[in-house]
Amino acid sequence: MTYDLTDVNVLKNLLSRHGFTFSKALGQNFITDPAVCPKMAELSGITGDDCAIEIGPGVGVLTTELAKRAKKVVSIELDRRLLPVLARTLEEYRNAEVVCADVLKTDLRELVKEHFAPGDRVFVCANLPYYVTSPILMHLLESGVPFAGLTLMVQKEAGQRLTAPIGSRDAGAVTYAVQYYAESRMLFEVGRSSYTPAPQVDSCVVQLTPRDKPPVEVADEAFFFRTVKAAFSQRRKTAANGLSSGLGLPKDKVAEALVAAGLSPSVRAEALTMEEMAGLADKLRGKGPEARGQGPGNGPAD
Repeated sequence: MTYDLTDVNVLKNLLSRHGFTFSKALGQNFITDPAVCPKMAELSGITGDDCAIEIGPGVGVLTTELAKRAKKVVSIELDRRLLPVLARTLEEYRNAEVVCADVLKTDLRELVKEHFAPGDRVFVCANLPYYVTSPILMHLLESGVPFAGLTLMVQKEAGQRLTAPIGSRDAGAVTYAVQYYAESRMLFEVGRSSYTPAPQVDSCVVQLTPRDKPPVEVADEAFFFRTVKAAFSQRRKTAANGLSSGLGLPKDKVAEALVAAGLSPSVRAEALTMEEMAGLADKLRGKGPEARGQGPGNGPAD
């Protein structure tokens, strides 16, 4: 049986039959605008020879569009209550599979190895939960999986950060982190009325194309990400304030590093180019017990 999952009445009846209620904690808002998911799938660049990973399929509105285009679709769903719903809505799509898991705890390289064939081009196309957008995004980019592209629906404000030019007022920590790994662009905006229940914010769809190599070279990648995060930790103040508190360094040491990197001690983080941020990180590295790259650089947030 085929369901029109963008029909609000059909959606509510389907969910009611399975005893499902929306979870605010999981940020569940399902797309009911019939134009959005076909457009996302089309602009993703996925063809019949490609494979797709989706995160948070909900009831399968985007999943069905991807299954019409891709050789195989694997959707990662955290909420077990949606599994019987998806079993019903995806029953005619033999190339669609649902994995019940937390994507942040999933080894994506192992998932790709297990579910796709060697040599398959793998894309990500997903409507990301807004409350964990940055962690999921960095988990994808740092996974080591050579994704062919990522087409993602995110909160509009987050999308503006992701696609902002480096060195602009709209740039944030996540801008530098994401653009270290990929080129980004805005595809289209999605109003809050496109969802059920309607969220309190508008959305947008962005596309990331992974780079063959980062645009800058850094001595310590983990410390570079820590530097970016610290620099933006106090947006209303100078970068020196954030760096001092975020890296546990005396302000005079931070000032020395800024000058050594050819920067003003009063510079603000959003004014720095990627090259300047990388040079600053290298100058700061090793200046104190806390100023060393420890742990992964995932999850910079504004």
